Amino acid sequence: MQDGITLVKGHGVDGDAHAGEYVRHRYAARRHPRLPNLRQVHLMPSELFATVREAGYDIGPGQLGENITGLDLEKMPLGTRIELEPTAVVELTGLRTPCVLIDRFRTGLKRQVVSSAKTDPAFRCGVLGVVRAGGQVAAGDLARAILPDGCQKRLPSL
Repeated sequence: MQDGITLVKGHGVDGDAHAGEYVRHRYAARRHPRLPNLRQVHLMPSELFATVREAGYDIGPGQLGENITGLDLEKMPLGTRIELEPTAVVELTGLRTPCVLIDRFRTGLKRQVVSSAKTDPAFRCGVLGVVRAGGQVAAGDLARAILPDGCQKRLPSL
């Protein structure tokens, strides 16, 4: 866990394995290496840590590959822009889909982040976005959600 990160426009989190203009997710990059990277930033609600802790998993910030915690954005529509003080902006592109690696980290953890309720998003392990404006982001910075104009669509699973 770090106290701050640098977001780079069109690239992602400086120094992060998923940063880049083109897709970096292992499976997708093998098949389509020139696809735009819609997974530059991973934002996760901090409430998830309490939820999985109640199920017996001692997981803390930074252990599930998230870049920013504290935001409950899984029900926000596609295209929502998150302004992170003082200058950074992340546009939401989809729900983070948990892969088999999450169970390799802690057996059974994937079951805890897949929603069984039809009214909830399919997955409860955060959202993904792209950096529209770069800048420094530090623990405790204010965040503000700006909803897209017009017809709003649910976040797709990525």
